Amino acid sequence: MAISHTLPPTLTPVQRLPPAEKVIMGVDPGTQIMGYAVIEVRGQHVRVLQYDVINMKALGTNHAVKLKRIFTRMLELIDEFLPDELAIEAPFYGVNVQSMLKLGRAQGVAIAACLSRDIPFVEYAPTKVKQSVTGSGSADKEQVARMLRQTLELPPIEEASKFLDATDALAVALCHHYQQGNNVKAGAKSWGKFLEDNPGRLTAATAPKKPATKAR
Repeated sequence: MAISHTLPPTLTPVQRLPPAEKVIMGVDPGTQIMGYAVIEVRGQHVRVLQYDVINMKALGTNHAVKLKRIFTRMLELIDEFLPDELAIEAPFYGVNVQSMLKLGRAQGVAIAACLSRDIPFVEYAPTKVKQSVTGSGSADKEQVARMLRQTLELPPIEEASKFLDATDALAVALCHHYQQGNNVKAGAKSWGKFLEDNPGRLTAATAPKKPATKAR
């Protein structure tokens, strides 16, 4: 529902109406099940609009078909909820390189869908999401789900893997809300922050190259 920005005559400038809502979409990337969530933020009040999954198990083993499904469904959700920003979880480092590559593609397709609608995005590490929601970067999925139900007053749900992927996505969206004002511009990388965290890269980038190894 739209909010008027016109002050009623009985209100002073200090008594301004609450700011217009912001809609945040959170995504927990996956190649079999991708969790997503949409929240509306008004000040510090958070309302959950929807959280569910994109289930691709029935699509077989064709990875391209799954990527197309992610892109199509993301566009449907974007057009339905009109999110202002996307918060997405970064792929975790696992032992299976092929799985990591597929997961990275799934994440990239979800991001591409948002960028096609000019929606900025921010990526969060899994430990950052867990820390923001539960206070512990090593919390498991069940702990995240329980904390979300308590924080957002959600109805009890079965803690099946499907719903845990959905609550993970909800945690990503909530993490983004908590980080507002503390993170860099959505979708942008801070070169200064990168150099601050990796001082050796600046030295390597500016050091003169030996003539014998200089590229022609």
